[in-house]
Amino acid sequence: MAAKRGTKTSMKNMEKELLCPVCQEMYKQPLVLPCTHNVCQACAREVLGQQGYIGHGGDPSSEPTSPASTPSTRSPRLSRRTLPKPDRLDRLLKSGFGTYPGRKRGALHPQVIMFPCPACQGDVELGERGLAGLFRNLTLERVVERYRQSVSVGGAILCQLCKPPPLEATKGCTECRATFCNECFKLFHPWGTQKAQHEPTLPTLSFRPKGLMCPDHKEEVTHYCKTCQRLVCQLCRVRRTHSGHKITPVLSAYQALKDKLTKSLTYILGNQDTVQTQICELEEAVRHTEVSGQQAKEEVSQLVRGLGAVLEEKRASLLQAIEECQQERLARLSAQIQEHRSLLDGSGLVGYAQEVLKETDQPCFVQAAKQLHNRIARATEALQTFRPAASSSFRHCQLDVGREMKLLTELNFLRAPEAPVIDTQRTFAYDQIFLCWRLPPHSPPAWHYTVEFRRTDVPAQPGPARWQRREEVRGTSALLENPDTGSVYVLRVRGWNKAGYGEYSEDVHLHTPPAPGTTRTAGTTAVLRMPPWRRRRPSLS
Repeated sequence: MAAKRGTKTSMKNMEKELLCPVCQEMYKQPLVLPCTHNVCQACAREVLGQQGYIGHGGDPSSEPTSPASTPSTRSPRLSRRTLPKPDRLDRLLKSGFGTYPGRKRGALHPQVIMFPCPACQGDVELGERGLAGLFRNLTLERVVERYRQSVSVGGAILCQLCKPPPLEATKGCTECRATFCNECFKLFHPWGTQKAQHEPTLPTLSFRPKGLMCPDHKEEVTHYCKTCQRLVCQLCRVRRTHSGHKITPVLSAYQALKDKLTKSLTYILGNQDTVQTQICELEEAVRHTEVSGQQAKEEVSQLVRGLGAVLEEKRASLLQAIEECQQERLARLSAQIQEHRSLLDGSGLVGYAQEVLKETDQPCFVQAAKQLHNRIARATEALQTFRPAASSSFRHCQLDVGREMKLLTELNFLRAPEAPVIDTQRTFAYDQIFLCWRLPPHSPPAWHYTVEFRRTDVPAQPGPARWQRREEVRGTSALLENPDTGSVYVLRVRGWNKAGYGEYSEDVHLHTPPAPGTTRTAGTTAVLRMPPWRRRRPSLS
C-alpha cells in the first residue's frame, strides 16, 4: 500500500513535465521540435497558423478520425478550429510547401519555415516541410497515458461502438483507432475477414502507431545519424544528405543513451542529500538576496535624498545671494530716484535754492549758498551724465549646470576597478623588488590595492599555489624588501573599492640577482623589454 501510494505521489509530482507549453494541458500527439522540446500537434498547427503559414500542419492521418476522437476526449481547442480539407492538405503536403506571406506561387526556393518554440523562446527552423518533417514523441505519449491511468483521469474508458448506455471498454484496436467491449470487438472483427487479423491492445484514448515511422518515407526507423542527431530509415541512410555521416544502428544508440541516462539518474538518486543541501543553500541565498536587495534600495534612497538635501541647501544659499543683490540695487535706484525728484520744479531743493537767492546780505548768502551750491552742482552733473545707479540685469546670477547634469545623468552603480597594468619601465628587482602599476583609462577608481607574489623556482606543493599578500597598499607602487637571491618571483596586483575586488593584472616575472661570491657575472639588474611573444607575461631579469 505504501509503495502504491509512493508511486501515485511520484506520478503526481511529474504532472508539470507532461503539460504542453502552449495549451497547458496534457500532451496530445506531441511532436519533437529540432530544439528537443515538445508541443502538441494541434497547438503547433495553431502557432503556424498565427504566423501566417498554411499547409504545414503535418500528416492529417495522425489526427484521430475514429470514434476514439469524441468530443469528450478531444481538447476544447479542436471544437473551435476549422482545419483545411484533407484533399487540399494532401496536395499541399505532396508539393512540399504551401502558401504563406512573402512567397510567390511557383517559387523555385520556398521559404524555410520558422517555428517560435514556446519553451526556449527561440525560433526553430522546421525546413520546407514544416510539421510534416517532425517525429511524434511516442514515448511521451505512453508516459502521459500511464499517468492518466495512475491518477484515474477521466474515469473508465467506455466502448465507442455500443448502443447507449455504453459498456466499459476491454480492448482497443490500433488499426480501427477505437475501443471496444468484448461483444463489439467480435462484432466488428468477424472471423475470416481482414479485420480479424487486427491485434487487440489495451483500451486507450490515444492511438499511436506501433513503431516510430520516418516522416519522409513512412518507413520504420532503423538507424541513428550522430552527425545530424536524427533517427533515419533505410532510405534516409542511402541519401546524399547523409553521405559521410556517422550512422549507427538504433540499437546501439538506444543502449548508449540508456546507459548514460541510467548513470546520470543513479548519480542523482545517490546524491539526494547533496541536492537537499544545495536547495537549502539556494533558499538561504534567496533570503540573503532579498535582505541585501532591500538594504541596497535603502542605501540608494538615502544617498539620493542626501543629494537632494545638498541641492536644496545650495538652492537656498543661491536664492539668498540673489535676494541680497536685489535689495542693494533697489536701494541705490530708490536713492537716485529721490535725488532726481529733488530737481523737479516745485520740489524742496529748488524752492530752497530760490529762497536763498533772495538773500541780499552778502556774508549770509555766502554762508548759506556754499553747501547748497555743492548739492546743486552734483545734481546738475548727474543730470548731464545720467546713468542708472544699478543694473537691472541678473545675468551674472545664471547657473551653468551642464557638468552637474551630465554627472547626474551618468550617475550609476559603482564598478570594481579594472585590472591594473604593470609599468615595466619602472619595475625592477635587485636587493629589493619595486613594483609599479597604473589603472587603465576610464577605469573606476581603486581605494587601495592588494599585491600578491610567490616564488616559481621552488618545488610545487600539493594543492593550489600559495601566494603571499601585501594588503591595503595605498598608491600605485609597492616595495618588497629582502627577497631571496637568485630566485624568480611572479607578482600580480588587483584593486579594491566599495564594489569589491577587480580583476588581477597580468603576471610579471622578476629574477633577483645571485648572491655575492657566485660565478655569475656581477652587475646591476636591468629591466628587459617584453618580446612580442611574451607580452602576455612580461619578463624582467
